[in-house]
Amino acid sequence: MKLSSDFLVHHSGKETVVVPTGNAAFSGIVKGNDTFGEIVELLKKDTTEEEIITKMMTQYDAPRKTIEKDVTFVVGNLRKIGALDE
Repeated sequence: MKLSSDFLVHHSGKETVVVPTGNAAFSGIVKGNDTFGEIVELLKKDTTEEEIITKMMTQYDAPRKTIEKDVTFVVGNLRKIGALDE
């Protein structure tokens, strides 16, 4: 899976915003923190949830279950709005 080309990513300070282009069915914005931003950046290339979790484990000192929960939440929300190509 990877982030659809119908969505743009903008980083501003500690906030990341995902915005649809005119081609996306979703209209609105999705905002998130640094963790959200890291996950979105990893989704710019074709990857899996497990690969994202593994990479996040090397960057953050957090329990695996916490990282899994965050990744599942972000991926699930992006999937719901059609922001992922799978």
